[in-house]
Amino acid sequence: MSILKWALIFLVVSIVAGLLGFTGVSAASADVARVLFYIFVVIFLVLLILGLTIFRA
Repeated sequence: MSILKWALIFLVVSIVAGLLGFTGVSAASADVARVLFYIFVVIFLVLLILGLTIFRA
């Protein structure tokens, strides 16, 4: 859950920076949040598939 927590933190930083007019910081934070979220989704899906197949026994 740590990766998802960091993705949410960067998303909040991106939103706040966007509201304050720091578009460069906002875009960079949004990119980092997007990458971290995609990594989280991939890890989640791999563990879900492993849990439903290999570790079922």
